[in-house]
Order: sequence, then structure tokens, then C-alpha cells
Amino acid sequence: MREIAASTITAAVARLCIEACIDLPEDVETTLRRAQASEESPLGAEVLEQILENARLARAQRLPICQDTGFTSVQLLVGQEVLITGGDLYAAVNAGVRQGYSEGLLRYSILEHPLRRRNTGDNTPAAIHTEIVPGDRLTIRVMPKGGGCENMSTLRILKPSEGEAGVKRFVVESVFNAGPNACPPLVVGVGLGGTFDLCAHLAKRALFRRLGEPSPDPDNARLEQELLAQVNQTGLGPAGLGGRFTALAVNVESYPCHITALPVAVNIQCHAARHKEVVL
Repeated sequence: MREIAASTITAAVARLCIEACIDLPEDVETTLRRAQASEESPLGAEVLEQILENARLARAQRLPICQDTGFTSVQLLVGQEVLITGGDLYAAVNAGVRQGYSEGLLRYSILEHPLRRRNTGDNTPAAIHTEIVPGDRLTIRVMPKGGGCENMSTLRILKPSEGEAGVKRFVVESVFNAGPNACPPLVVGVGLGGTFDLCAHLAKRALFRRLGEPSPDPDNARLEQELLAQVNQTGLGPAGLGGRFTALAVNVESYPCHITALPVAVNIQCHAARHKEVVL
């Protein structure tokens, strides 16, 4: 067994929270630059230029890319030969979120109960998803997920007879109905299959994948490209003001499902597609 101290995890999560909020990932910035160079709408191109300038200033001045520093979504890939020492894994992650949001002067957005509406005061707890994988490494992925785009996300259990055409229709309708509220150009995570809860998780997991990295499943990869084309044909464009680039990417993750169902989830990410990771 390879030992990893809980304090090491806390320090890593704190650093990732700060860096994710102030430093737009290279894959997202590169895709935005390509979109800005190709956008035919003058207003859309201007919006993309402002988005890129905002990212530059955030990085240079060590300030958040967006004032909504999000619900901290954390994906843990835990090697089965890893032993966490000196504390509880989830407590270590939440301690890192607490530290990162305090030291980074990031906005606290989490309420301790959906109805009582009292702020927890430190942006915890995080939304933590854990997968056990082979090996002796721990991969930590952090995504600060803003409310504007998260609130536009959807899930539906389609009839199997609706097939691929129904999946495409639902995804495109979900994006179109989100309109400018989700701050396009978007990254669209699509979960396909599984159960009600697993389908939503697949859609979230899809957003952690680097832009430009297609699904290893050939049918999913084809579906990603076809959905991206259809989403961009809506003409919503950057900031919903019209143009070619409503979305930068559509990422699809799938899982086997029951014979009676065709679950589809759409988890929308805004143009500030913030994510950072580290391997311990």
C-alpha cells in the first residue's frame, strides 16, 4: 500500500480551488481563441474577445474569472492500493475547499439547507464523487460550478422508441431553452444511460474531460460532433446575442441501461469552464 496523508490532500485541494477560479484552463482558452477567430457575427466576436480579455486579466491580477466561484465539484480517482492516513478523506477534501476559498478570497455560495437558506460561510461541503481505480495514485479533479449554468441543466427518461433522434432533440432543446442564462458559449455534458442518479453523474463527469478530446467510444464520438453541429445551428451564439458558437464542445459519457428506458441528462457548463487536477 502507498500512503497519502490527509494533510497532503487538503493542501492540494486548496491550491486547486484557487487556481481553478483564477486561471482558465489551456484547453478552454485555446478553443475560445479558435472560436473568436472564426465567429462570423461581429457582436459574437466582440463578446468572445471580451471573454478572453477577462481571462487574461484574472490570471494576471490573481482575481476570479467570475464572481460566482461556484459549488465545488470534486472528482476523486482513488487507486485501490492507496491508504489515506491521518484523517478522513472527505473531511480532508472539505478542509481544502474551506482553506482555498478563504485564502483565495473567493465567494461563499453554499447554503446549509435548501429551505433554511443559511450560508455555511466557507463554501463547504463540496460535491464529492469517488471512483476506485487500479494503481497507487490519487487523482483529484476540482471544478467550481457556477449556478447560472448548473440551474439550466436537465434530465429526462426517454422511451426507448425515441432513439437517437429523441436524444438529440432533448439535448438541443435543453441548450436552446437555457438561452443566455447559462452564459454561452457553453460546454455541454451529456449523460446517456444508467439509472436516474447515474445518468446525472455521467453528464457531470463529461464536463471534466478536456475540450477536443473525443469519447473513446466511436458512437459517442460521432454523437458528440453531430450534437455540437446541431447546437451551434440554433444561432444563440456568444452571450446569447447571436452567432456560430453557442457551444465550444459537447462531451458524451454513456453507461448500460435497462431495456425499458433511455435516460438522458444534460449538464451545462458556461464559457468559464473552470477545472484543475493533480495526481498524488
